[in-house]
Amino acid sequence: MTAPGLAPPAGFGDLTIQIAGIETTLRPSGALWLARQGLLVVADLHLEKGSAYAARGQLLPPYDTRETLNRLGAEIDALEPRTVVLLGDTLHDRQAEARIAGPDREKLGAIADRLQLVWVCGNHDPDGAGELGGVSAESVEVAGLVLRHEPSPAPARGEVSGHLHPCLRVRGPAGDIRRRCFASDGQRLILPAFGAYAGGLNLRDAAFATLFERPPTGYPLGRRVTSAPFDRLMPDRACR
Repeated sequence: MTAPGLAPPAGFGDLTIQIAGIETTLRPSGALWLARQGLLVVADLHLEKGSAYAARGQLLPPYDTRETLNRLGAEIDALEPRTVVLLGDTLHDRQAEARIAGPDREKLGAIADRLQLVWVCGNHDPDGAGELGGVSAESVEVAGLVLRHEPSPAPARGEVSGHLHPCLRVRGPAGDIRRRCFASDGQRLILPAFGAYAGGLNLRDAAFATLFERPPTGYPLGRRVTSAPFDRLMPDRACR
C-alpha cells in the first residue's frame, strides 16, 4: 500500500493502452506516462482556483495549489521523468501567478530546475509559464502524438488533450460511482483534470459527441485505473 501523499511506483495501478498505435500508460493520479520518452503529462491543474473563488466571496480552503503541486511532485519522484508537460489551464486565470504563495512558487521553480518543464498554453492561461519557470508552447509533438490543450472539434488521430475534464458515472454493487476519467477510442486521448479543485464533465455530455470515431471508453481513476465501455456509462451533468 502506498503511503498517504505518495504516488504509487511505475506499474502499480497503471493501465497501458494504445493511442494511434503508440503505447501510453494511464496513471491512477490522472497523469499520462510515456515511459520510453521519459515524459509525464498532466492537464488542467487550475492552480489558485481557490483564491479566485475567495475573491468573489465563495470561500474555499486555500490549499488547492499546495495539494496539486504535492501530487505532481509525488508523480515526479515516483517516475523520474526527463520532461513534464503541463497541458494547459495550469493556472486558473491570468492573475493567478501573482496570487501563488512563495513556497508554491519555489516548488514550481524546483521542478523547472530538475527537469524540462513545458507549459502548453490554455484558454485560462494563454500566457503560459510567465515567470514561474519552464518554457511555453502552443503544442508539443512527441513519439507520433500531438499534445495540445483543447481537443480538435473532429476526430484527430494521435491527439492528446485536456480542457474538458472528463468524468463518468457507473452503477456499482454499492450504488452509483462518479470518477474523473481518461477518455479514448484508441485514436485520441482526453486527460482528466489533475487539479484538486477542478470539476468534471460527464463523458456522455454532448461536448464529447463529435470528438471520437466510435463511442469512447472511459478509464476511471481509483487505486487502479480500470475501463468502462461507453454503453455502461450513465448520464450525469456534473461529476465532482
